[in-house]
Amino acid sequence: MSNDLLFEVKDKVAIMTLNRPEALNAFTPGMLTGWVERLEEAQRRDDVNALVVTGAGRGFCSGGDVKRMGEGADNSVSTTKNRLWTMTQMVAKRMIQFDKPTIAAINGVAAGGGLDIALCCDIRVAAESARVAETYARIGLLPGAGGAWHLPRIVGKAKALEMFWTCDFVEAREAKEIGLVSHVWPDGELMDRTLELAAKIARGAPLSNRLIKRTLNQGLDTDLWTHLDQISSHIAVVRSTEDHQEAIRAFKEKRQPVFKGR
Repeated sequence: MSNDLLFEVKDKVAIMTLNRPEALNAFTPGMLTGWVERLEEAQRRDDVNALVVTGAGRGFCSGGDVKRMGEGADNSVSTTKNRLWTMTQMVAKRMIQFDKPTIAAINGVAAGGGLDIALCCDIRVAAESARVAETYARIGLLPGAGGAWHLPRIVGKAKALEMFWTCDFVEAREAKEIGLVSHVWPDGELMDRTLELAAKIARGAPLSNRLIKRTLNQGLDTDLWTHLDQISSHIAVVRSTEDHQEAIRAFKEKRQPVFKGR
């Protein structure tokens, strides 16, 4: 596993840390491959009920490593297409397929592909010093990791286009105002507050959390009738679980439930 990506699990929360602080955690092939592998692992593990993604040092992620671009790079059509599809876009696709709750803790600069990947998370929180930008137009590229799909759905079409066309950085407070992040916390409190939020989510019934995420995502692209039909089936499933029975017992006994994920 690449040292460019750190991974640990505590209190049923997996913490994935992008670990190239000297390069603002710009992507490397090893980081991207490891990211997919760790997502697969976190999906399988019963002791993981939520995932936090953050960056080491002063940045979250600057996206593609610009130093590796330009002259000398293989920019043939087939190579570029394949590299995107199997590397950066594979992370974006797997993040969306990951059906446990995800939180991006934006500890500093998140730009280009780095912001795109943060947008793949269910919730984004930021340090007060964090800044985000879609910087593709500045280097003659396009958002390659799902940014053009996610951003207008989060902040609206006009604001998304403004961000893509101007490449201007958005400070943390404005990011909260436009709904790009849910919380802004002091730099020194970011990880503690993020892990507190993640742990609270992770204490919920795992199957319920996963099916809520799944039905919400699917509901964005379906009509109400289809959504209601689908969710009634999911409710029938969760009512048959041990966790549902434990939740009812705990409610009646005025105690916290102990969920097992089944």
